[in-house]
Amino acid sequence: MNLYVLNNPFWFELENLTRLFFPNEKITVFKEPTEISAPYIVAESGESINVKVNIGGFSRESSAPLRDTDHDNELCFVQLLYKFLSEYSGISQAWGLLTGVRPLKLYRKLCGELGESEADRFFLEEYFVSEEKLALLKRTESNEKRIIDLSRPESFSLYVGIPFCPSRCSYCSFVMSSIERAKKLIGPYTDLLCEELKATAQIASDLGLRLESVYFGGGTPTTLSAEQLSKVLGTVNSSFDMTTCREFTVEAGRPDTITGDKLFALKENKVDRISINPQTLSDSVLEKIGRRHTARQFLDAFALARKCGFSNINTDLIAGLPSDTLESFCYSLDTVRELGAECVTVHTLCMKRASHLTTEGKTLNREEAETARQMLSYAGKSLTDDGYLPYYLYRQTRMVGNLENVGWAKSGFESLYNVYVMDETHTILACGSGGVTKLKNQSTDFLKRIFNYKYPYEYIDRFEEMINRKSEIRRFYG
Repeated sequence: MNLYVLNNPFWFELENLTRLFFPNEKITVFKEPTEISAPYIVAESGESINVKVNIGGFSRESSAPLRDTDHDNELCFVQLLYKFLSEYSGISQAWGLLTGVRPLKLYRKLCGELGESEADRFFLEEYFVSEEKLALLKRTESNEKRIIDLSRPESFSLYVGIPFCPSRCSYCSFVMSSIERAKKLIGPYTDLLCEELKATAQIASDLGLRLESVYFGGGTPTTLSAEQLSKVLGTVNSSFDMTTCREFTVEAGRPDTITGDKLFALKENKVDRISINPQTLSDSVLEKIGRRHTARQFLDAFALARKCGFSNINTDLIAGLPSDTLESFCYSLDTVRELGAECVTVHTLCMKRASHLTTEGKTLNREEAETARQMLSYAGKSLTDDGYLPYYLYRQTRMVGNLENVGWAKSGFESLYNVYVMDETHTILACGSGGVTKLKNQSTDFLKRIFNYKYPYEYIDRFEEMINRKSEIRRFYG
């Protein structure tokens, strides 16, 4: 698809919108073309706003007066293009023309500027969001706000990255290393991670920052041995002021990494929330996506966690996995509901460019999008009927059906960290390879990012250089 963006700076949003309707095609953006070749989209600004579309015999053209601001002109371009592409494809996107990650932040901002009723109208009539998604958004925002209001100007959360997994799932694009390839790195990595945690804790203490939540992610943190887990968790507890910490989460993640010894190590180190993530309870789908465990192993791991005293367990499911059916997804969800998991996070499959699924040629299609939409609809209704509340929501590019990820929780069991990181409520101090520290200026909402090295071998080899970057935290607050 050729996208010609002439005499205006709105190519980024126009390209993102075009990708919603042509997710499997290469979109080439031209800003100063010598000629125009079909199939094409032309978005040109002159004395007016002009959009032309010529795709496989489908030809449309429309103009509108220039608006007073760049923001309004951009919205007009996108609205005209959305209407043409929706007519061409026969698709009405559930989230309308929105392509951003955080629709809740946009809604909250509009409510502050325009009031709730006008914000609702804007989402429905200007952004073309469906009534179903607006209702979900409003419910989620109401629950999320209670958590955001717990944060103070001096608050921060801690993220700790463990970049190792038993194997790479076919849909995964995270920086991680399989145990088979990186086993010799785990010991040195663990030792240096503890040093980074101590250095970060000292900075937080010197600056008078208040710890709200701790989150161990990855990778899969429970690929570490029980002894290594105890060492890292113990370093967090001994280095940071934990008296204000409201939540301590560890992604146990893969059921095939969970043992009684590891769960005991988590309990002994004050972890009060874990995540055990089957993604699906269909063994054939698990095999298809490269997860080396069975549904039975998930059920056994969940039961073991309960036996070890964990009373706040999250489970992740993914709608739209290859070869999964609506019936199979509903069975997975119903099983998790019967287990009584306190949190159920329902993701939609995201076709990241670096994932095996994408590199092996998997594409997005309309039938899978409709099935995923039905899966999410079933999840929303059944979880609501069971008393779960939607408490955070975010979106990604190249999602099946251009849908969303939603965290559902029983009242009082919502993950604070998930809200804080997605809302960008306060500073996130990140430790470990692939970690990104996000420093938040509460007065201006400005975010400054400090990047750790992505790969474990880089983290180990260039550790001192990376630690020196932490001095930027002091300068930011100073």
